[in-house]
Amino acid sequence: MNDAIGGKEEVSALARGLALLKVIGMAAAPISNRDLAETTGIPKATVSRLTATLVAAGYLKQSQDSDRFSLGPALLDMSSRYLRHFDLRTVARPHLAELSEFAGASVHMGVRDELDMLIIDSLRPRSALISSRIEVGSRMTIATSAAGRAYLGALPAAERAEVLEQIRLESGENWPSIEPRLMAGLDEYARLGYCSSFGEWHPHIHALGFALKGPRGERYGVSCGGPAYLLPKDVMLGRVAPRLLETAQRISQETGTTSTD
Repeated sequence: MNDAIGGKEEVSALARGLALLKVIGMAAAPISNRDLAETTGIPKATVSRLTATLVAAGYLKQSQDSDRFSLGPALLDMSSRYLRHFDLRTVARPHLAELSEFAGASVHMGVRDELDMLIIDSLRPRSALISSRIEVGSRMTIATSAAGRAYLGALPAAERAEVLEQIRLESGENWPSIEPRLMAGLDEYARLGYCSSFGEWHPHIHALGFALKGPRGERYGVSCGGPAYLLPKDVMLGRVAPRLLETAQRISQETGTTSTD
């Protein structure tokens, strides 16, 4: 059975199964069939059949003596295979580690997932007294994070316009307050090659971001930042920004790409 969604043919059962996986993956604790049905709008009988199928395939695991579910080991295996295809991580990691040590800041690499940057690698300086809570799998909003704005600034114009429209629609009545700062960030990237976020993504975090492009055309956003009191704005712009740009250039030279190809 096929449903036409967004002008494309989509297999209904597969789409529903993926919707369940997403809800379960974002839940703070194992979640029941009833809660899944209420959250997704999928009939409970259908949810029960889908979760049973996903458990049998290893994509979900069922809590003992209950109908609550969490992600299963097959997804971990798939995630590991997915990450192994990010060749750029292997090339970039030594350069990002050096940047982290130089700046005394955490460095995070992310890929776009809808209107967020999903963190796929995270590095901290050995000298860090305060450990960042941003781990692999964390998210940063594109509109307010340095990495997200840099990612957006590096996109081709048509693709950037599409994402901006999605952000506008998602932001609703908050768009008038988001737009000026977001557009200023895009201008900053065009002029300087990086974006800044001083307390916008998080009130106590200062960060700079730049974009990278992988050898197969995949795009990444990278942030370098930490507590505002340890990394004041003048230090970030005067000391960290030049090294950040050097790091981006070295990685691009090593991969034979540029963020704006």
